[in-house]
Amino acid sequence: MTVAMGTRQLEMGSEQLGELRDCNSLMGDFVALRARLAEDGYLLMRGLHPRERVLKARQTIFESIQAEGNVIDTSRGELLDGFINPAGKMPGTMGRKGITHHEDVKSVLEGRPVFDFFSRLFNGPTLSYDFKWLRAVGKGDFTGAHIDIVYMGRGTTQNLYTCWVPLGDIPIEQGTLALCVGSHNLPGFQKLRDTYGKMDVDRDRVGGWFTNDPLEITQKFGGKWATTNFRAGDVIIFGMWTMHASTNNTTDQYRLSCDTRFQPAADPVDERWVGENPIGHYAWFKEPEKIVAMEKARETWGV
Repeated sequence: MTVAMGTRQLEMGSEQLGELRDCNSLMGDFVALRARLAEDGYLLMRGLHPRERVLKARQTIFESIQAEGNVIDTSRGELLDGFINPAGKMPGTMGRKGITHHEDVKSVLEGRPVFDFFSRLFNGPTLSYDFKWLRAVGKGDFTGAHIDIVYMGRGTTQNLYTCWVPLGDIPIEQGTLALCVGSHNLPGFQKLRDTYGKMDVDRDRVGGWFTNDPLEITQKFGGKWATTNFRAGDVIIFGMWTMHASTNNTTDQYRLSCDTRFQPAADPVDERWVGENPIGHYAWFKEPEKIVAMEKARETWGV
């Protein structure tokens, strides 16, 4: 299977792109789960949430955005199928509290299964950022390679994790999450961590994606890209230093997913993402003339 990823065409099952492995055989054994997380930089849990609950959240989200922008082509299938209406206009979805905190959606994003999991992983009370990164990704779109610390690194906690939730069944060709396995701790990434990894997109006004070329990452720094087909109910978590991206959505359907963040409740938190009305990115891209191109920043960093 040939997979479009950024500017490349990669062969699934090759040295360029492998399969993410799930941790379901370890569920309940948090010593083993912590060891796997330290080794791989991620944990893929199949069926953590009840499938019906996730599909109900998907229905509620699509009903909300359809009412605003007529973005779903219901002549080709059900609303739940998410076929793209080229004439529609997708409203903003990230941080939309009216959608992400709707009872149907919040029951997944902050549901008991995921809170119970993190509470046991952290051995204590857990906090989830109030801001939710809800995404409806259209045909031809993708996410470039990056690490999350550059967007939310002010809390100084060593235990902040991204939780990626597919809100429906997402095959690889619809734009699945892809991770560069080992990038969180391989020595080859140290200079990248010491330069790019030290920036703050609001403070430094640098674009967050490191590159749109996934092979540039593995050829220069190491690791191996991996992805998989996701099903409604699956969840994958990873730390702030794991390089990740997405495959390209080459279908006529929206990829619906949401990123949430979890950390120990007692640890320092990045103030941009919590509270009744999180401020979010207050400077990044607000004044285009002040934005530093990633290419220029990388020249300065020598990476």
